[in-house]
Amino acid sequence: MPLALLALAVGAFGIGTTEFVIMGLLPEVAADFGVSVPTAGYLASGYAVGVLLGAPVFAILGTRIPHKRMLMLLMGLFVLGNLISAVAPVFGVMLAGRVVASLAHGAFFGIGSIVAAGLVAPHRKAAAISLMFTGLTVANVVGVPLGTLLGQQAGWRVTFAAVAALGVLGLAGVAALVPQQGASDAGSGTARGAGRGTGSRIRSELAAFRNVQVLLAMGMTVLGFGGVFAALTYIVPMMTQAAGYADGSVTWLLVLFGVGMVAGNLVGGRFADRALLPLLFTALIALAVALAVFTLTAHDKAAAAVTLALIGAFGFATVPPLQKRVLDQTAEAPTLASAMNIGAFNLGNALAAWLGGLVLGAGFGPTSPNLVGAALTAGALVLATASALLERRRPTGTARAHEGSPVRAGSASPAPSVSAVSSASQPTPASWASSASTAPSVQGSAACSSAGTGNV
Repeated sequence: MPLALLALAVGAFGIGTTEFVIMGLLPEVAADFGVSVPTAGYLASGYAVGVLLGAPVFAILGTRIPHKRMLMLLMGLFVLGNLISAVAPVFGVMLAGRVVASLAHGAFFGIGSIVAAGLVAPHRKAAAISLMFTGLTVANVVGVPLGTLLGQQAGWRVTFAAVAALGVLGLAGVAALVPQQGASDAGSGTARGAGRGTGSRIRSELAAFRNVQVLLAMGMTVLGFGGVFAALTYIVPMMTQAAGYADGSVTWLLVLFGVGMVAGNLVGGRFADRALLPLLFTALIALAVALAVFTLTAHDKAAAAVTLALIGAFGFATVPPLQKRVLDQTAEAPTLASAMNIGAFNLGNALAAWLGGLVLGAGFGPTSPNLVGAALTAGALVLATASALLERRRPTGTARAHEGSPVRAGSASPAPSVSAVSSASQPTPASWASSASTAPSVQGSAACSSAGTGNV
């Protein structure tokens, strides 16, 4: 495992912690600033908006700056945002700090996915991506509960100061461990960017969205991961009203969900490199079934706990293959599409939370959001089927170099992988190519459940 992946995972851990820890600290923050809890909830929704806005802006900027330098800039922005939140004298300043920190989110995971994939041999790309996202999933198991406890005991400002310190650690790790060869973009003068102006590079990035397979992958991201959040957003009323758990037990149930996330992410990363579409179909089918069954098992404490862990596992098993799918389809200009796919996770979370709220408000009962989640996941299965059929119709000349690494339809030959593009002008040391990396957020977390919103 290249140590650079560890540096990326540390950054992901910090980002995952700051995104969701606010949910458990809303009462303390609201009391400190003299605002209502719903008003304090803007600190969560404001973060989500910042993710969606920051992803394309910083991804486009990332076409001009070497990837290593861009990751350092993003971690610096993350640190600044959390420091602003920690010392904010009024609520508006804290909201601004949350938005500043969120601007780094989408581009960090998007560019980080490209760098992670370029650090290993082509057949290990999904595993490398999932290893970076492991930092995000572990944040929901360790970072969010500890951050919430720290905030409740020592004050919420201490939590955000601690998260800023995590950002400094991630920044130092990127600076020390991520090689310049990981920055296979225009700014580094590699084969992909050499001899092309900024306008040409941006047009290449935008052209990726004319690829139907890219749009299908992003649609699967919105609907598939949205299915998870339809249930997770309203897990508190579901577990307390239907399953009969005490309010204090929900935190540990969500830790169990987080453990499922970690396991699913690692398994998804390992098997996506072997058979991407079969894994995606399996995970989506299992997720749809688990969500549908959850409407029944949510009425039994033991069954509810097991089903919740399975939803976490099946849901996050889709993250590495979906991110790799986008990278495979945009090998020549992956930066913007990779970052926007992270934004698609957030869009799915918001859509699912809204739809789940509608069925709850209509009086269908505390378990009804699970059926919304199952329906969304079924929609992702429809898109996956369309994607597979489109693959089969591809002309013979566009056959894939290896399973799980498709090329754009109409190409005369397979598009080079991110690793190949990078190594064309800057050979990667043999140790990178031979490293065995193991396995997303995205993110689900205990925190987002209690607030009713969430994003990757």
